[in-house]
Amino acid sequence: MRAMVYRGPYKVRVEDKDIPAIEHPNDAIVRVTLAAICGSDLHLYHGLMPDTRIGHTFGHEFIGVVERVGPSVQNLQVGDRVMVPFNIFCGSCWFCARGLYSNCHNVNPNATAVGGIYGYSHTTGGYDGGQSQYVRVPCADVGPAKIPDWMHDEDAVVLTDAAATGYFGAQLGEIAEGDTVVVLGAGPVGLVAAQSSWLMGAGRVIVVDHLQERLEKARTMAHAETIDYDEYDDVVVEMKKQTDYLGADVVIEAVGAEADGNFLQQVTGTKLKVQGGSPVALNWAIDGVRKGGTVSVVGAYGPIPNAVKFGDAMNKGLTLRMNQTPVKRQWPRMFEHVRNGHLTPREVVTHRFPLEDIAEAYHVFSSKLDGCIKPLIVPDAA
Repeated sequence: MRAMVYRGPYKVRVEDKDIPAIEHPNDAIVRVTLAAICGSDLHLYHGLMPDTRIGHTFGHEFIGVVERVGPSVQNLQVGDRVMVPFNIFCGSCWFCARGLYSNCHNVNPNATAVGGIYGYSHTTGGYDGGQSQYVRVPCADVGPAKIPDWMHDEDAVVLTDAAATGYFGAQLGEIAEGDTVVVLGAGPVGLVAAQSSWLMGAGRVIVVDHLQERLEKARTMAHAETIDYDEYDDVVVEMKKQTDYLGADVVIEAVGAEADGNFLQQVTGTKLKVQGGSPVALNWAIDGVRKGGTVSVVGAYGPIPNAVKFGDAMNKGLTLRMNQTPVKRQWPRMFEHVRNGHLTPREVVTHRFPLEDIAEAYHVFSSKLDGCIKPLIVPDAA
């Protein structure tokens, strides 16, 4: 089969690999029909995540058709069209029993924190991902879901991570009716977080970014107010000014490890790698939320320490809530929102690339060329 492989920072290419085999009775082999590149894939691409090994195949957002199933699989059959959450989880451990699928204890040897994730280095289990023609899907009876007949394929693939993570970010904010919500980052996760905030009762939604195409998408897709942080000496002061100098009730941090906005933090976090990423957005969230407010963090960071303003968070009496998204827990309600037109995940998609052009796709997405917000990968495209 053809698959994307990692060859070092900023170096990816398509190579021949063996079609994956059934390794456990509850495995399935899925032929990928559509995949995506996630903003967090760029953290791997840029060399920010530890233990990203040469030859690893990225891709934790994908849908496809079941080609083979192990002898224990009961819920899937060959030929089923499935969407696969980015989490790999057993469904039966202490954490899974409580809906914490992203913290499954049985699928990752390094599971002191995160569980298993497709295509996201050996810190999350070393599973090859879906930017390929075929992928092995462990725990196939509990992870994948059959794609509803009414659902568009591009909605389905975005729901496997980005859309679910945006929805989860709003959910973590525990938004009360009438709250002012600030979303940091107008990428796919931030855009869906802004849409979702309205569904959860927000009275006002403000999105902060500096890329004009993303800010425009926030206005048209999420009907949000926008702040271009490049226009202000101190964006936190502007956030306070726009919220009666109190701060937002809820701030959703949807940026993560490669936040711009502070040169020193960017250099130490993304260039020198002495932090687990640049904590600029996280510190803006702590500074920009009101006292007693809530900060929801769904941006991805590396496992090493960051220079975070924890003392300010403590002294302001903030509630900090965060996790990798337990995707499948979000799907039942999200499916209804998508079906009713209240959430529109596929609106974030801007580009589609054949698998053979994946090096170009990563370059375009990483460099923010051509207004690229969300690129999809089509394995069988010519």
